[in-house]
Parts: sequence; structure tokens; C-alpha cells
Amino acid sequence: MAASAGGDRLDVVRFAPSPNGWLHLGHAYSAIFAHETAKALGGRFLLRIEDIDIGRCRPEYEQGIYDDLAWLGLDWERPVRRQSEHFADYEKALKRLRGMGLVYPCFATRKEIHDAIEASGVGHARWPVDPDGAPVYPGLYKDLPVADLNRLMWEGRSYAWRIDMEKAVSRAEEKAGGPITFLEEAGGPRGERGRLPIDPMVFGDVVIARKDVPTSYHLAVTTDDALQGVTCVTRGQDLFPATHVHRLLQVLLDLPEPRYRHHPLVRDETGRRLSKSAKDMGLRELRAEGLTPADVRRLAGI
Repeated sequence: MAASAGGDRLDVVRFAPSPNGWLHLGHAYSAIFAHETAKALGGRFLLRIEDIDIGRCRPEYEQGIYDDLAWLGLDWERPVRRQSEHFADYEKALKRLRGMGLVYPCFATRKEIHDAIEASGVGHARWPVDPDGAPVYPGLYKDLPVADLNRLMWEGRSYAWRIDMEKAVSRAEEKAGGPITFLEEAGGPRGERGRLPIDPMVFGDVVIARKDVPTSYHLAVTTDDALQGVTCVTRGQDLFPATHVHRLLQVLLDLPEPRYRHHPLVRDETGRRLSKSAKDMGLRELRAEGLTPADVRRLAGI
């Protein structure tokens, strides 16, 4: 039975969907990949519900996750961790980052960001974008005087907490004693494997939490993986760049380092990856049409 990188602990692998839509073939591939990885390692398989987006997540979608995974023949440990029940954990992590002076409140609206890029002389066509395709934050409100900061907060202006990426990288490398890396065991989008360097600067000052929800995907995932003892993170290659931010947070927050296995994405006949937003056919529809779990595995290329 395989032990984790820490020595005598069992490996822990998780599948962590968001209940903001019905699961499709891509999710089936990811869930089965994680489940079979845990089995091959002789480890534990966890299911986590990532429902911090309380505006889009729905109880029926969450129940659909349980139904679809059970239909696929997968089993997982109970109880299931639901992120919406653990905001205090993320707020604690955010407080640590604030205490290190590595995050700042950003009051910029989307229009302000758009206008700042337009007024920069560079223009949107040439403005740098992050790995997710979003414009890199232009730095509005980054060095706001304390008096102005207090006034905006007193006025009740909506804001997000952004990480000062330059300061954060410098602090993390100081803590780590040099450049930070992560271990990729499956392969990135270009086949990258082995011990790889991180470059979180490509994201700019990414949002780490919001006023109404004290976390973001990056902070919640990093915190959860540590609290749940996850030793091997499996997920799609579309999330490969996110590892740069997650490893940075792990070092800053003194969290253990897992290994990573990023798997290929399931795509349609045009090469487009499947997504909930495109309303690609869900597993529940395939099940209703009479397909079997074996059919789904074949369609997903497993």
C-alpha cells in the first residue's frame, strides 16, 4: 500500500466539483481519473463540494453530483466537505496574509479597470492577459493612502482583497530559500513533467477574497487541500497555471506541498473543451437516454 511523500501516511486524492451546473463527460473523466489514482496509490478518495459561489450554486446540482458519481460506480469518504460551511477557515488564512502585509483592498469596478486599460495608451488589444484570459489588473487602488482607504470602507464601497504579487513572491522565495517549484507527475498542456518552477507573476495581483465572501477559488482550494491532508492533486490541464498561485500560497501559509497530476481535457469534435456554461450534455441526460457507465467511459476516452 503506497504511502504519501510524508512517509507513513496514506495518499489522499480528491474530486472537487462546483454545484453550479450538471456534470458532463469532462467531469466524469476527472472524477474517474481521481478515483483510479487513489486506488492505484492504495490511498483514500475524497469528494469535496466547492460551493463558495453562493449566487450560482444550487442544491439540485449538488444532489446531481452525488447521483451521477454513484451511477458511475464511484464511492467516497463521508462526510463530504462543503466549502460554504467553512468560511472561517478561509478567513483565518486571509487574516494571516493581511498580517504579513501581502494583500490590499481593491475598490475598482470592472468599468474602472476597463477605462484604466483604455487610458494607458496600450489598449485592450495589447494589454497583457493572465492564463485564464482576463486582463492583468492595472494596479488601481494598490498604493491608496490609509485615509482614503478608511473613507472608502466607511462609505461601504464594495471591494475585493488582492494579493500584492511582487511582494508575495519575494516573501515566499525568502521563506523557501530560493525559487519555488512543484512536482508534476502526469504532464502539463505541453507535456511538462517533473520538478517545475512557478511563475505566479503571470496572474498579476489576483483576487484572493471578496468583501462578502472571505475567499476565492485559489485561497479556498489551497486551504482545503491542506486541512484535508490531500497529497496528490488531480485536475484538468486547464487548471495547470493555477498551480503557480497555489504553491505560492502554500509557502506563504506554511502548508504542506502535494504532488500534482493534470489530466487531458475531454473535447468535442471541433476541439472545444466541454463546459457547463456551454450547456454541454450532462451525465443525467446521457443516463436518461439509456447509456451505461461503460458507455460514458468510452465516450470520455477512458
